[in-house]
Amino acid sequence: MIIGVPKEIKNNENRVAVTPAGVAEFKKNGHRIYIQKGAGEGSGFKDEEYISAGGEILPDIETTYSKAEMIVKVKEPIASEYNLIRKDHLVFTYFHFASSEPLTHAMIKQGAVCIAYETVEKADRSLPLLIPMSEVAGRMSVQEGAKFLEKPMGGRGILLGGVPGVKPAQVLVLGGGIVGTQAAKMAAGMGADVTIMDISLPRLRQLDDIMAENVDTVYSNEYNIKSAIKTADLIIGAVLIPGAKAPHLITRDMLKLMRPGTVLVDVAVDQGGCFDTTKATTHENPIYIIDDVIHYCVANMPGAVPYTSTLALTNATLPYAIQLANKGWKKACQENNELKLGLNMIDGQIVYKEVAEAFGLGYTPVENLL
Repeated sequence: MIIGVPKEIKNNENRVAVTPAGVAEFKKNGHRIYIQKGAGEGSGFKDEEYISAGGEILPDIETTYSKAEMIVKVKEPIASEYNLIRKDHLVFTYFHFASSEPLTHAMIKQGAVCIAYETVEKADRSLPLLIPMSEVAGRMSVQEGAKFLEKPMGGRGILLGGVPGVKPAQVLVLGGGIVGTQAAKMAAGMGADVTIMDISLPRLRQLDDIMAENVDTVYSNEYNIKSAIKTADLIIGAVLIPGAKAPHLITRDMLKLMRPGTVLVDVAVDQGGCFDTTKATTHENPIYIIDDVIHYCVANMPGAVPYTSTLALTNATLPYAIQLANKGWKKACQENNELKLGLNMIDGQIVYKEVAEAFGLGYTPVENLL
């Protein structure tokens, strides 16, 4: 198969979908792989390294798309890429369709086979291609939240861990999955008083067993959230429903219960966000303020640490990409249920139910097309 790796063009997105080590694996399996010039530079990989590994460098994004049969990316295509995608393309990337109706309609129109990293799912319901970036984003959420709690950044002027004689910050984490767990670990490690909420009692029991003494677990409901946000300094939204829009746990009216300078970090922004007031921001302009509450809603948080993120992501995606290249998408998805669940669109038809439901569009069971 011919694989194309374009340079990411989303704002401040420095990750790359395939490393030189990945190129060598594709070559070992008999495939041809094209890398757009400079695609790996943001992550610390030079064109020469790709060439040494057996890749071929192409001068621009248009040529990369035109020569490839399978496009391997990191982030969803943006508007300038829509028309580069052909009906005979297989596109393997993060799509997050449920949070973007324009992208959904564009991919229906283009008719490509779209396999989304975020809905590839194991038998135990874990999401192997989302976990690495969730780990990065969860840890980064505390790092960024701590920064914007500083007074020059508009925050309350609180040091997350406090100092002897001065209480630490109060951190509220909504969601006890991968993102929430990593966020709670980081915040606790920095000395904050942490509360983590979830609707799963078995999960709360697990967290209660593994977390440090400065982490409390609380069952998540509207009453408990309203109570907790009154004293929280940093609130991290970490709720995920695979392939579907995230639920809005904090409404616009609830902002009035918070103290001025409180920081909200919405890690669920890719899936529509778990705050009513969430709107996607960029690393260039990461925050906005509503009712004196700071909102940090960067949609590609791991893009700020591309070396770490690229290695973590490609460790997980490469085995699946090799299967797709070796067998073709149809056979690979027939033989591997994890990849089958990653299928979101085929030939202009939505085959992932939650995406269709998000916009009231037609749904075709994937089995009908396999």
